[in-house]
Amino acid sequence: MTFKDLGIALPILKAIDEQGYTNPTPIQEQAIPILLNKKDLLGVAQTGTGKTAAFSIPIIHHLQTNQEQTKGKKRVKALIVTPTRELAIQIGENFTAYSKYTNIRNTVIFGGVKQQRQVNALRPGVDAIIATPGRLLDLMSQGIISLKDIEYVVLDEADQMLDMGFIHDIKKIIAKLPPKRQSLFFSATMPKDIVELSKRLLGDFERVTIKPKQATAEKVEQGIYFVSKPNKVKLLVHLLRENPKASVLVFSRTKHGANKIVKKLAQADINSAAIHGNKSQTARQKALGAFKDGKLNVLVATDIAARGIDVEELSLVINYDLPNIPETYVHRIGRTGRASASGIALSFCDREERPYLRDIEKLIKQEVPRMPEHQFIDDSKEQATPENKPQQRPQKHNRPRNKNNRNKNSSNYRGKNNRNSKKSRPEKKE
Repeated sequence: MTFKDLGIALPILKAIDEQGYTNPTPIQEQAIPILLNKKDLLGVAQTGTGKTAAFSIPIIHHLQTNQEQTKGKKRVKALIVTPTRELAIQIGENFTAYSKYTNIRNTVIFGGVKQQRQVNALRPGVDAIIATPGRLLDLMSQGIISLKDIEYVVLDEADQMLDMGFIHDIKKIIAKLPPKRQSLFFSATMPKDIVELSKRLLGDFERVTIKPKQATAEKVEQGIYFVSKPNKVKLLVHLLRENPKASVLVFSRTKHGANKIVKKLAQADINSAAIHGNKSQTARQKALGAFKDGKLNVLVATDIAARGIDVEELSLVINYDLPNIPETYVHRIGRTGRASASGIALSFCDREERPYLRDIEKLIKQEVPRMPEHQFIDDSKEQATPENKPQQRPQKHNRPRNKNNRNKNSSNYRGKNNRNSKKSRPEKKE
């Protein structure tokens, strides 16, 4: 099947042809016809499979073919809500590319920056808004944005949106939408509890689930290192020095951890940058831009900030911390091996993270290949591998402390001046 077979408007076909699109991916092939028929949809497919085009192309098609002929300010007809600034910008860029030969206008709304530039972009009127929840609600409360004319609404990365604190914001946004609309939920993962919540928010919807042969990106070569927590940074430095020209995305579980990794790498003369929610929008965009342009080889990110990182030639993903949610592992390693490219994903696992590894392997239904033992072992630390478990010390049996049983003349009494060893104090000379 080609995009021409889907019945998409000619201006859009011309634009996507310039992007190098000929044959739709499975999620596009199944979702686009449903959306062209204006049905609600819950779409689930792993990252890197083309979900953005799957919902953007039909929306642009509807906006282009049903344009109002009346003159005046454009009214917002389409709304795409996404969890992060980076992802909103990425979707906006794709939306602009697909609508290049139409007169459809869109703008991107997100927090962390002054709102005036975004307000100025809204003034002439736009057909579509791509927004993060917080700034969208802020501009709605100021009366700058109205959703009364919305006909198409997309919740992108729905699992993260609903499962990570956005549920109340999403409900407020949904409450302001017209009852008659087309609703779309797209996500890389969709746990059962999130599916149940989606059923309450969507209308009479169809579902498209694209399941790969494995639960992980098929072209990603995986490996895991067992390593003690203090030695993780040593191993990371070693791997980065072995691959000095590779573009590497390092995942940290926390914002503080991401900053700490960058600091440790700087001490090893390795240039890197962190992106997470506490960083300013300017700093995040500067770091991401340098990474995409190849001026920065190492980017350290938290999971939420990494939503929207789409680098065509990402060589290596390193899970410095294993995620405690197994689906997150799938999403992380899917940052590499996108489209027709191959990729490598390596993970570090300390003793406390062993349960996370078991959950991941249960989800992906395979054992993550074990990497060879490495040399980064402190003298005081044994490498925490199943093949090299440190011997357990015999447990000490503490005798009950009884003052009456103390005998200062006994050799077992370890008084202040009697250590019963070679290091005992010498006898005083007369």
